[in-house]
Amino acid sequence: MRLRENYKYGLVTPTSMGVRLTPVDRQPVHTSDLFVMHSTSAESNVANISAALGENVKLLTTFVKDSPIAEFIKGELRKRNISYEGPEVDQGGPWGYRHQFNLADSGYGLRGPRVWNDRSGEVGRALNIRDFDVERIFVREGAAIVHLSGLIAALSPETGEFCLEVARAAAANGTLVSFDLNHRASFWKNREEELRGIFHEIASLADILIGNEEDFQLALGVTGPDAGGKEIGAKIDGFKEMISRVKEAYPHAQVFANTLREVISANEHLWGALLYTDAGWEVVEPRAIPVLDRIGGGDGFVGGLLYGILKNWTPEKWLRFGWATGAMAATCLTDYAQPIDEDQVWAIYAGNARVQR
Repeated sequence: MRLRENYKYGLVTPTSMGVRLTPVDRQPVHTSDLFVMHSTSAESNVANISAALGENVKLLTTFVKDSPIAEFIKGELRKRNISYEGPEVDQGGPWGYRHQFNLADSGYGLRGPRVWNDRSGEVGRALNIRDFDVERIFVREGAAIVHLSGLIAALSPETGEFCLEVARAAAANGTLVSFDLNHRASFWKNREEELRGIFHEIASLADILIGNEEDFQLALGVTGPDAGGKEIGAKIDGFKEMISRVKEAYPHAQVFANTLREVISANEHLWGALLYTDAGWEVVEPRAIPVLDRIGGGDGFVGGLLYGILKNWTPEKWLRFGWATGAMAATCLTDYAQPIDEDQVWAIYAGNARVQR
């Protein structure tokens, strides 16, 4: 893929920041009285791979003015080498705006993780293109890749329009557009027609389209493999056929990626991925990985894939690095992986867990 020649930011992504409360020792939420709080969003999880490895990244977001939760989030982002910009919105009293809360345990064994999203009054739903200097960001400063998530596009009618405007501005200025479909049924309820149109236009502008086992089917209406039946590895040919149909529907895109996950238990998954470019197919067959906490694994994959594109590697390396950063995220209690260097990621891909002194 061809990156624009001059840019300040390797990656720019719109997001709605919140916090996750996780019980210690992998216990269920409803029986726990001790929790750890992390700053989180799917999009900042993606950006974290490039940020940890030295790339300049930026979040476009909103904050609640004078909120201690907002200050906690900003501090966490600074520690993670992630820059941000966006308006400070007045809370409007106790029943006004706030940052989302995500209550999620990690599960254990045959007890799967449970996630409870508490997003009422979420400040990120107010994202508006008028609050950002689009010319400065995409023309004077410049970005190599803008990454858009279906979670933000579906958050509210305003955020859907915001993502469309960002995609249009990026495409008009030589910035590659990455779109992770990230379908969530609860966001789409009673909004299918509205969101299908928004997702279709963003996908038509995208250079990089990413999904999981069901995203392409549910978000874009493209026929894919049946959900039941065969093990995930036996469905790879079906996923290839599905991506071929996506390519026909969205010919502008140059990269199509799909993660593959089969849950054996909360502690063990089969994890794989496939990638299609003009050079052909690349596949990492599903293989067993240990799981400490599964949330953020898909984001880790996207982050590693985009980092590989930023480094001008070959598609084979994009996919393998993304597979490994996704697997790495599953070893962390945070929702994101934070590799110390590239060698650590490649050791994960190689299955080399030997101590390094």
